[in-house]
Amino acid sequence: MKTEHISDTITKITFDNGDLLTLVGTAHVSQNSVDEVAQVIDEQKPDHICLELDKGRFDSHTKQKAYASMDIDKVFREGKVFLVLANTALASFQKKMGLQTGSAPGEEILSAARLAQEKEIPFSLCDRDISVTFKRAWRKSSFINKAKLLATLISAAFDKEEFKPEELEELKKSDTLQEMMNSLAKELPSVKEVLIDERDRYLASSILNAPGHNKVAVIGAGHAPGIISTLEKLEKKEVSVDLGTISQVPQASNAGKVASWILPLAILGFIVFQCATYGFEQGLRYFAIWAASNAACTTLFAILSLAHPLNWLVCAVMGPVSVMSPVVGVGLFAGLAESRLRKPKVTDFETISDDIGSFRMWFKNRILHAFLLFFTTSLGSILGTFVLFPIMLRVFG
Repeated sequence: MKTEHISDTITKITFDNGDLLTLVGTAHVSQNSVDEVAQVIDEQKPDHICLELDKGRFDSHTKQKAYASMDIDKVFREGKVFLVLANTALASFQKKMGLQTGSAPGEEILSAARLAQEKEIPFSLCDRDISVTFKRAWRKSSFINKAKLLATLISAAFDKEEFKPEELEELKKSDTLQEMMNSLAKELPSVKEVLIDERDRYLASSILNAPGHNKVAVIGAGHAPGIISTLEKLEKKEVSVDLGTISQVPQASNAGKVASWILPLAILGFIVFQCATYGFEQGLRYFAIWAASNAACTTLFAILSLAHPLNWLVCAVMGPVSVMSPVVGVGLFAGLAESRLRKPKVTDFETISDDIGSFRMWFKNRILHAFLLFFTTSLGSILGTFVLFPIMLRVFG
């Protein structure tokens, strides 16, 4: 395999069998990138174009979708709150940069798809499904890393810093992006593996397996070094072309399942111990103090989060009940109740990527408000058990 770097953003690869591949690294939000992609396609006249997109993201950009078709209940029941927030935060961040630079998010990749259709050139969507990527990142992260990941995504949406077009173009230089990747690897190595290393392998394999002898691949600039390195290994058969192991969401570990039982069993054991040591009435009294502590703290956080008054009752009842369940938490009930008591409107779906960057709009946008209650009531339940309960025991025990 012969590699020729034409510029900071364009690399030509000649494989041992004579096939040609032109990699175009883009800044994802840049008018210059859009123009460059069009120029490369016109010059190379490829017989196939590979895009760093998955079908879900491609359809969301190219097909008219009913915003109200999102099933909020399903989002909560299937544990997709993080996935939706992650997608929304990233979309918000890219949209903000797009407004500043005059280029819509992902326009350079979509423009390549449009040119392919206009010129009747076959094209492939070569990226892994974004939902699989985020689920794998979430499943592979520890509790601390999950908190860091979520905080990073939300803070990116809240970030009001403005970028100049020339500053954004600097992101196309591989050294700058590589330094960002190295920092990410130090902070969140498991997430870096999923978001960068696995996707590099997935993209490289998909590009290599795509039909054609003179291909153009439009990718994010940060993936270029990893894709080139992986292509070399694939051609030498040092890496398998089988993507099965990185195309599925890993099963929850047995340790995680066991850990989910620790708190319910600890509370139950404490109550049983009190009953055996001091009598049934005393044990029942301690249980009532714990339940009241949990319910009070959970309900307080619901009130502070401006939940619907009827949702206060849901939180008061389900707070203690959910702690005794290893499967569901009070946040699920609070979020579901809020989305039903205050049904989201079409405008809530349409403006969610804008509203996520405003703290005030987390209370006004009904989707974000339900998500907010998911987190705040969960926090309230934790504080009720581990902070308020010991205090109440000293006062009334």
